[in-house]
Amino acid sequence: MIKGFRDFIMRGNVIDLAVAVVIGAAFTAVVTAIVDSIITPFIQIFWQPNEDGVVGFPVPDIYGGTVTFPIGALINALISFLAVAIVVYFVFVFPMNKWKEIQAAKAGVEEEPTGPTDVELLVQIRDLLEKQSGVKVSSTPAAGEGDKPAS
Repeated sequence: MIKGFRDFIMRGNVIDLAVAVVIGAAFTAVVTAIVDSIITPFIQIFWQPNEDGVVGFPVPDIYGGTVTFPIGALINALISFLAVAIVVYFVFVFPMNKWKEIQAAKAGVEEEPTGPTDVELLVQIRDLLEKQSGVKVSSTPAAGEGDKPAS
């Protein structure tokens, strides 16, 4: 029973999914704190927030007011996403893939041999047809040669 559970847990897709969910949820709080405390003030150096505290490009609207496009929120979201993705990849996915490679090497598993190419299959089919019919298929005229009138 425990061996079956271990085999289930050690499947790559289960581990990858679990890692993504747990680390994504846990690490998001850390990244959000870093972005809010370091990146957002840095962005505010270049763009002043409006009266609502939104950092972005103010554009006059048709009613005489202004609308601010929240570029700061977009930059923060992109940085947060990249930070989480980098940590998940280098801390969990990359080591897990290396571990799988090592386990496969220990088990003596080699890559599957590739099958015959299309040309090799066609040659085999031709040879089988020649053998079954007794007619040499490769001696038939090439395209266009049979169309010449007899002299």
